[in-house]
Amino acid sequence: MNEIEKQEQALAIVKALGLPRAQQNTRSALCLLALCDMTPDKAWSQAQAPYMGITPIMDWAKEHYAANYAPNTRETFRRQTMHQFVAAGIALYNPDNPARAVNSPKAVYQISPETLALIRLYGTADWESTLSDFLERQESLAKRYAHERERVMVPVSLADGKQIELSPGAHSELIKAIVEAFAPCFVPGSILLYVGDTGNKWGYFDESLLASLGVMVDSHGKMPDVVFYDPKKDWLLLVESVTSHGPVDGKRHDELAALFSSAKPGLVYVTAFPNRAIMARYVGEIAWETEVWVADAPSHLIHFNGERFLGPYQK
Repeated sequence: MNEIEKQEQALAIVKALGLPRAQQNTRSALCLLALCDMTPDKAWSQAQAPYMGITPIMDWAKEHYAANYAPNTRETFRRQTMHQFVAAGIALYNPDNPARAVNSPKAVYQISPETLALIRLYGTADWESTLSDFLERQESLAKRYAHERERVMVPVSLADGKQIELSPGAHSELIKAIVEAFAPCFVPGSILLYVGDTGNKWGYFDESLLASLGVMVDSHGKMPDVVFYDPKKDWLLLVESVTSHGPVDGKRHDELAALFSSAKPGLVYVTAFPNRAIMARYVGEIAWETEVWVADAPSHLIHFNGERFLGPYQK
């Protein structure tokens, strides 16, 4: 069988599985073929279930189906096909390590066992009846897998007793410490306005309160990881959570100052690290007149020389 015929069959399967029209395309067909390691010479009964990341999927499609996608289409593959595959219970996300961070370069997908068993029957007399059974169970399968993903989310307790959940990973664990340990110690009574999440940029956002403080942001604004408002001192604390990327250096300081230039309260810049070993990697980059907090010494704050300690400076 040639490449075009196999792609057409894969697309027919994508449609049969009930994926929305926006996912009924060549890209989704190639993703399905890659997840099943279904090269043009194989029969569907030989489908396999390897672990594959986004780049390996794209590389595989180029090698076996001459599909040459630009590197900058990675997010299209992720958000416009694989996200829907996972939501529908057709593919699993990080089944080898569900606690792996969402933005980890080691993130992988795998065809679900139920989908694999169905696909191996494509073209046989049992396909239609098995497909019908699969579709009847698909919603419950999707819910089951979604529940399994939710079990590894990082719970964060807010001051008002509510709880939010962040995607798994060291970054979220540090954000949890910022909300639960840093804020009560250094800005007691503060109000949480924003928490970013690697899986969902707007993980928690009190947009109306931030707007009342003079700040309007959109999805293109590169928000800090956490934003608090201290009503007693009329401060906005802009906190960056650093586990693998940089602190509030001079460039980031200027970006945040521009993004929050219309803020009525004073701005306080804080970089948070999980431990001093990671902080040591970035000491030379941290901007002056900012604060540093380390989660493994939560009662201490390091001030990078300025005329005041933990306070805003004149704009």
